[in-house]
Amino acid sequence: MTDTATTDHAATDRTADRPAAAGSAATDAGAYLVPGTDRLAADFYGFQDELTPVELEASLRLRDFMEREVRPIAADYWDRAEFPTQIIPGLADLGMFGAMWPETQRFENSAVWRGWAALELGRVDPSTATFVGVQSGLAMSSIAIGGSPEQRAQWLPPMGRGELIGAFGLTEPLSGSDSSKGLRTTAERHGDTWVLNGAKRWIGNATFADVVVIWARDVADHQVKGFLVRRGTPGFTTTKIERKQALRIVQNADITIDGVRVDEADRLPSIHSFREVALVLRLTRAEVAWQAVGVQVGAYEAAVRYAGERQQFGRPLASFQLVQDRLAQCLGNITACIALCLQASRMQDQGRQGDEHAALAKGYATTRMRETVAWCRELLGGNGIVLDHGVAKFFADAEAVYSFEGTRDMNNLIVGRAITGVGAFV
Repeated sequence: MTDTATTDHAATDRTADRPAAAGSAATDAGAYLVPGTDRLAADFYGFQDELTPVELEASLRLRDFMEREVRPIAADYWDRAEFPTQIIPGLADLGMFGAMWPETQRFENSAVWRGWAALELGRVDPSTATFVGVQSGLAMSSIAIGGSPEQRAQWLPPMGRGELIGAFGLTEPLSGSDSSKGLRTTAERHGDTWVLNGAKRWIGNATFADVVVIWARDVADHQVKGFLVRRGTPGFTTTKIERKQALRIVQNADITIDGVRVDEADRLPSIHSFREVALVLRLTRAEVAWQAVGVQVGAYEAAVRYAGERQQFGRPLASFQLVQDRLAQCLGNITACIALCLQASRMQDQGRQGDEHAALAKGYATTRMRETVAWCRELLGGNGIVLDHGVAKFFADAEAVYSFEGTRDMNNLIVGRAITGVGAFV
């Protein structure tokens, strides 16, 4: 594994001797960078300059790790629908888990940096970005926001070190977009013990998580409450969802909750209603928008590389007007999405971000992502549907990123409510 603490970040040295990606086209040394700089060529307006020197150094170390440790194996693990657990310690060493919280923060950082990190993760492997989002953004944030000081001290540090893995159990077989009102999993208190019953679906990391935050409706007051359910608890069963065609590396599970007994000490005491759940989702939604930008960047980089290498009619594809037009459209989408996400993250840093701001960023960025990856796949022709050329995985993974953390439609309704003052959810 790369020694991320001592990596030289000069552009020419950082990409030298990079191994070819197994199952995908090799990335030429520095081909995705503006020549002579450490800036991504897809960062056309130089948004990277918004990062502080410390944040930039952390981003470059993350980029190096993703290129050296993840890119060479991502396509193979995607094809096998398995998760490379060996990358977890490296991600932890880079401060990817719990960067927002004092117990686990490796250095002072902004929401802008955390978003940029999601971009860097997503441009190499959207599944790795999703794993980090679940561990850090959903599971750890639930404990940080809803937990007692004792729970925070017990869970956050080992999760930040990657020693314990978390998951976030909200979505159900019959409840997704309507989770605030349609949650069917129940919790009933008996003295100092709660009994949970229900089911969850699409729960990332759940097959190997040490703790799952389960959201359930209290039968006494009908409010949503959060519970920390440990692996191996009787009545708590996880089953891997098979035959997925997007984010295949992510280990999503169906969860059966049959008379699961949870101590009162493992209830999140600061969760009183779905309002607190929505806060967790808002904090992570903008980072999912950044991840969607990363998916676009990854597909665009592969398309640019292919256009320069592929010969048609005795000329490289890159020399044709229609190809250049399509690449310019892709770059326009990427640039617009970075600008939108950047401002949403600035607003979070300033304490001005509302649900509608995160929702617009996620809805817009994922819609443009779908468009961009489709154009990139189209540019590769038949080669665009195989893993070997670096676009097919982004094309497939985009569909999942488009859907989770609220579909485009639901996010637009959050924005529409802010515009009109009228909720149109029911």
